[in-house]
Amino acid sequence: MTSYDYVVVGGGTAGCVVAARLTQSGRHRVLLVEAGGSDERFFVRLPIGYGKCFYDPAVNWRYRTEPEATLAGRSGYWPRGKVLGGSGSINAMVYVRGHPRDFDDWAALGNPGWDYASVLPFFRRLERADRGASAWRGDDGPLAVTDVEREAHPLCRAFLAAGEAIGMPRNADFNGATPEGVGYFENTVHQGRRTSSATAYLAPARRRANLTVVTDARATRIEFDGTRATAVTYVGRDGVPVTARAAREVVLCAGSLETPKLLLVSGVGPAAQLQDLAIAVVADRPAVGAHLQDHLCIDYLYRSRVPTLNDVLRPWWGRLRAGVRYVTARRGPLAMSVNQAGGFVRSHEGLDRPNVELYFSPLSYTRAEPGVRKLMSPDPFPGFLLSAQPCRPTSRGRVRLRSADPLAAPLIEPNSLATEHDLDELVEGARLLRRLAAAPPLADVIAAEMAPGPLVQDREAIVADIRARASTVFHPVGTCRMGPDADTAVVDARLRAHGLAGLRIVDASIFPTVTSGNTNAPTLMVAERGAEFILEDALA
Repeated sequence: MTSYDYVVVGGGTAGCVVAARLTQSGRHRVLLVEAGGSDERFFVRLPIGYGKCFYDPAVNWRYRTEPEATLAGRSGYWPRGKVLGGSGSINAMVYVRGHPRDFDDWAALGNPGWDYASVLPFFRRLERADRGASAWRGDDGPLAVTDVEREAHPLCRAFLAAGEAIGMPRNADFNGATPEGVGYFENTVHQGRRTSSATAYLAPARRRANLTVVTDARATRIEFDGTRATAVTYVGRDGVPVTARAAREVVLCAGSLETPKLLLVSGVGPAAQLQDLAIAVVADRPAVGAHLQDHLCIDYLYRSRVPTLNDVLRPWWGRLRAGVRYVTARRGPLAMSVNQAGGFVRSHEGLDRPNVELYFSPLSYTRAEPGVRKLMSPDPFPGFLLSAQPCRPTSRGRVRLRSADPLAAPLIEPNSLATEHDLDELVEGARLLRRLAAAPPLADVIAAEMAPGPLVQDREAIVADIRARASTVFHPVGTCRMGPDADTAVVDARLRAHGLAGLRIVDASIFPTVTSGNTNAPTLMVAERGAEFILEDALA
């Protein structure tokens, strides 16, 4: 049995940060175990290549949820990263922290030290924003964050002007003093290549003698001595089990679906569920796998009177021209996400903060195969997408085991639109998209609404369309949530597993509530915060 100070399970968004920070001083021996392989892949590093990664089994777990009655019996497709850098290596690269009050809410739920004033230094520590340092932003961190305004498609300006025309303030920095308003998103891109925790944190750290990285290795069990986590067993491509001892801690960073699954197969979770599968109970923890939260989104598709990215990326000569520009200057549409503009707005008066996130994509891909985003082969007409995503859903799902087999995919039950609040907010979001589309100058460039179409007008029709078409924006969190009570939470405010020694969880599964926006940036912050807790406790 090999021995390390720390065994980190999962080389994704959080795990790469944790492994890099724990080895920085040279004092600690760290093993990082990742189920996927290298992120040194062309379509991983090419920003628009995430459309290719969206359904690629080489880098993607390609999970399916259980069918949902509230979504017309549909089974959702949930891509998650199976590669160094995790989902941060295959996502749409939008860098958004969330609303400051999201983190104040975390602290108010019994998690001291997680208010926005406390986590802001960790956001600033991790980022290298090209707009420069300020009281809100950092410019000397590992992760490059790029403002896309200069390269964004010209049609984005029509979207922003339409937002301002209906009273939405213009926002130059969603990660500054306030996220409210409409503006351009920042991307995790640097000099035309994707940045992630794998490129920003892990790649430099791999030169250190005290870091061992094992890829293509699936963790199958956490080993316990009583209630103390002592080791992790994993299997590589050859199928031979290997057990690695953790002298100090096992750190789970496998994400909101695989982290609870590994706990459950290791005997930590709801006792009745474990006993039904003949799994020996190490600790009865009812919150493991519970409280699953995610963002649900509705897209409205418009045919445009003016050129969109479809006209650039559909014809072969357009792709050739874009390719030449990318190769020679690392600029142009291949060097960025198609989620170029958006915003955080209030769908009605009387709200204390924005409740809907908007996306504007100057491209459409309606004829793609199910589960595939052919961003390099969009529709053969000029089109664009307007999308609305309620920020703070109240529905809660769960992750369970299908069997005691540690290599089986988890059973995912999102429980989408389980509350009237969530359905009402998505209806309001859909109506907000129509208001934007009707406002000049966006209205001036619209030839037709293609989906859902002009016949969908009253609430009943809008609800039916939502149930038929709404889908995840791939932000699952909360399945090992942080909180003071072991009956309703899995980790404490220092991310230590309740009632279990030597075990910590540092990934998006610990979010007490989902943040108001894309989840990659707050997951990086959690990883920075978690690594500091581990290092502080090592000195105690």
